[in-house]
Amino acid sequence: MEKQTFSIAIDAPRETVWNILWSDVTYPQWTAAFSEGSRAETDWQEGSKVFFLGKENEGMVAIIATKVPNEFMSFKHIGTVNKGVEDFESEQSREWAGSLENYTLKTVDGKTELTVEMDIADEYKDDFVKTWPLALKKVKELAEQ
Repeated sequence: MEKQTFSIAIDAPRETVWNILWSDVTYPQWTAAFSEGSRAETDWQEGSKVFFLGKENEGMVAIIATKVPNEFMSFKHIGTVNKGVEDFESEQSREWAGSLENYTLKTVDGKTELTVEMDIADEYKDDFVKTWPLALKKVKELAEQ
């Protein structure tokens, strides 16, 4: 795993950016950069499970490790989902287990600085390096409209 950091300045309040990130309506819009039909199934409460899924009900399982509304959200990945079934034992699941995905929102010069830090397995690094900037651009577009 290697930690990667992605950041963007958004001309909108932190509350607006927060809502764009975690709303059931907008989450699929900005995460389409990773996979069309992406969605998150959760209640967005600290300590709750999150299922990050694609059209085929495959993806990741995480826990909301820390939630500070409008400031910080941390997901701790614990496994994968294959054909709608949670998997904690496969090699891929064990590889991701314990990795973090952190979202930090700060007000800088009247704008919101959104920073995403993510532990990424080497085999997925190139994909995420290409897709995170596209996803953040979409968050910016949605928040600034």
